[in-house]
Amino acid sequence: MRLVPKEIESLWTLFTGPVVWAAHFLVCYVGGAVYCARREWLGFGFEWVRIGVGAATAVALALIVAAAWLSWRQWGFGTEDPPHDAATAHDRRSFQGFATLLLSGLSFVAVVYTALPVLMIAECNP
Repeated sequence: MRLVPKEIESLWTLFTGPVVWAAHFLVCYVGGAVYCARREWLGFGFEWVRIGVGAATAVALALIVAAAWLSWRQWGFGTEDPPHDAATAHDRRSFQGFATLLLSGLSFVAVVYTALPVLMIAECNP
């Protein structure tokens, strides 16, 4: 019995990593901008923004790792080398799994780089 059924591996999994990264980017940067614009009104310190960005980053990275695991499984756990260019359903699934795995890796790095500024910024400028 599988924890996640094979039917979940579709073309939509290809977009999971970039969509998670885009959502993470929006949450972090819009959240930071709202805090810096209305920090007196909000009533909490910048450390809470850091905690929020850290929590959003942890959730985003977990989702991307889950998508990468699904794509690795779809690729056949790396048993076949690319290129998957034959006109068969098996090669199409293998190519899609490999492409999704690469996009998940790129999205993982993008999420980490999106979260880095909150570690380097001490406070908002007046």
